[in-house]
Amino acid sequence: MSKKNVENLLIAGGENESFRSKYDSVKTKEAFIELAAEDGYEFSIEDLDLVLQESGDSFESFGNPPKRMIWWT
Repeated sequence: MSKKNVENLLIAGGENESFRSKYDSVKTKEAFIELAAEDGYEFSIEDLDLVLQESGDSFESFGNPPKRMIWWT
């Protein structure tokens, strides 16, 4: 179920720019997961890493303001 929560979060971010930008500014995976939990998406770092690995995405951010290329549309 936790892996599904990661996927649902990535879809929500792909569909909503303001939602996505809130997460793009987070610096660490731990803070990312805490923010996700506040929004009702419960998962672990391992779950996040697994989904990102399966999709070929990286958690790294770039640019100013920061962006991540993890969001699904």
